[in-house]
Amino acid sequence: LNYFYIFFFKVKQLKSRGLPIVHHHGYVCDLPIKHRFAMKKFHGVMRYLKKDNVISSKQIVEPSEIDPVFLKVVHTPDYIERFINGDTTREEQRATGFEWSKGIVSRCRYETGGTLLAACIAMERGVSCSTGGGTHHAFPSFGSGYCLVNDLAVTAAALREKGIVERVLIVDLDVHQGDGTAFTFQDNKDVFTFSVHCEKNFPQRKQSSDLDIGLDPNIEDKKYMTILTSQLPWILDSFRPDLVLYDAGVDPHFKDELGKLNLTDQGLFDRDKYVIDKCLSHGIPVATVIGGGYQRDLDALSLRHTIVHRAATKVYKYGLFWEVFCSI
Repeated sequence: LNYFYIFFFKVKQLKSRGLPIVHHHGYVCDLPIKHRFAMKKFHGVMRYLKKDNVISSKQIVEPSEIDPVFLKVVHTPDYIERFINGDTTREEQRATGFEWSKGIVSRCRYETGGTLLAACIAMERGVSCSTGGGTHHAFPSFGSGYCLVNDLAVTAAALREKGIVERVLIVDLDVHQGDGTAFTFQDNKDVFTFSVHCEKNFPQRKQSSDLDIGLDPNIEDKKYMTILTSQLPWILDSFRPDLVLYDAGVDPHFKDELGKLNLTDQGLFDRDKYVIDKCLSHGIPVATVIGGGYQRDLDALSLRHTIVHRAATKVYKYGLFWEVFCSI
């Protein structure tokens, strides 16, 4: 392991040359029965990746719980202290969709640690995928929309603060705008936020990303890809990021219960493969998170969330290219 993630984590040696997968059983905590958020999907993602022989156990790296010091790089110290100690108000908890518990705190710390670890590994391997992450509705001083801490913002800010990267591009293709991320970096020229989302969807009040594309409801695969392929290349060429953080939300899917768009499984696969392939072909490392997805059929939802890992596996042949690229 190189100094990037030794700096942040105590992790086992990555012996496999396959696609690095960041996962921890602590991504899941107990929720009330029939809670709207499908917490167990994180276990389901790993189950399907193994069951379908997409990955082996040797490719899995476990994060540790992120140190609150890193959370405070983005979030206000007051909010983080109250969140960790269980002092957030009922109103604050209602806005997030979660009642406070020690389990929810631990889960958020593991998940945010996972995104940071995936980014660090991507800096060495070219690409790395977490089985969680994408909590883009969390603002510096409060949580919102099932998001308590913003793993994408924390990762970008922590790596920049430590001088590991200078410029970070956050590609957010969740169906909901990454409002918390956009707000956090609205005055930061070194973090570019790019969001493609359904305009007539949560959050009602949008923030200003560096580039927002608000889609009309019911857009299908072909039009979606036309829009994406017309924007991402020029952003990569002009901004020239050192790292891309990719939120591969599956809620643009036509079966998603909160999505309002009409992408298919193939459409999501083509989207994810395009983003990862385009970043790597530019010599830019990319770390992926699974983002949002809402369906009562837990198996179907879990399987859908593995699309980004399957797409990354298809383009990981560039892992060899990446080693050559970095040696030049």
